[in-house]
Amino acid sequence: MSRAKKKHNAEDYLRMYRQMVRIRTFEDNANQLYLSAKMPGLTHMYSGEEAVAVGICEALRPTDRITSTHRGHGHCVAKGAEFKQMFCELLGKEEGYCRGKGGSMHIADQSNGNLGANAIVGGSMGIATGSAFSAKMLGRNEVTVCFFGDGATAQGLLYEVMNMAALWKLPVIYACENNGYSEYTRTAEIAAGSITARAEAFGIEAHKVDGQDVLAVNELTRKLVERCRKGEGPFFMELETYRYHGHHVGDINREYYRSKEEERDWKENRDPIIRFRAWLAAEGIATEDEIEAMNAEIKDDAAAAVEYALNAKYPAASEVDMHVFTDVKHVMA
Repeated sequence: MSRAKKKHNAEDYLRMYRQMVRIRTFEDNANQLYLSAKMPGLTHMYSGEEAVAVGICEALRPTDRITSTHRGHGHCVAKGAEFKQMFCELLGKEEGYCRGKGGSMHIADQSNGNLGANAIVGGSMGIATGSAFSAKMLGRNEVTVCFFGDGATAQGLLYEVMNMAALWKLPVIYACENNGYSEYTRTAEIAAGSITARAEAFGIEAHKVDGQDVLAVNELTRKLVERCRKGEGPFFMELETYRYHGHHVGDINREYYRSKEEERDWKENRDPIIRFRAWLAAEGIATEDEIEAMNAEIKDDAAAAVEYALNAKYPAASEVDMHVFTDVKHVMA
């Protein structure tokens, strides 16, 4: 890459780094909220997979849409969400994105095109495909990305929607985050054959990419998004990545299904943030001091947002059926 191009793209590179650090920082704080019994319910950490969400979402417009998973904080941050509203949502406060009613596994941010996380494995596949269908029918030049894990490839819904998307050439990208494990079982033990071949069986062009390399993810996504806008979709991506935490925050004794050595190897040798930070410094895009200052600023922002959310108001009890039921008489009228 030429020096001129690097300089031109420096702002984009720094934003990608910043977004990855924001995700990691958010997750560190969310984990502490759970461990200190301040957050209700479970949550699923995205730490280690940041390059996937950021690489993809940085290739999208604000009007493009995504659907998320139970491990969805990273997608939410990468698509433009703010710390304050996200922590309020996790803590059940009324200033949260869903007024505190969605929590970790159902957080959504319609203003930035995030149609929502989903506690059902593979549950958002139909939503994403429907979003792409509506965009095509209404003539909107928009793309939808459907995030899901390797375990979700066992869900029949994926094959139903990929068949429809291929037949109707929908502007949707199916992004499989293969972190090596389906809950507590190695992917190789539950997924026979090739994951990308599943999409290719429907005539869908499929790609495999290093999910720890934010630039590789971003470059591929930009190409596929551009082709989607030209009516050449759908596409399928398998992103090889790794989650640092257990399946959920309570899964702390993981030795029975994966080793400490394996975790240490991914953290020390394949961490997406460490790798990208080293590249930024080596290419002269940012100094170590500038990077440290950025990290400190993000850490302070997160701490302030947590403090704000802890002291924020809960929604009134009278809201219990708000956004849940529809006044049928009003609709019929």
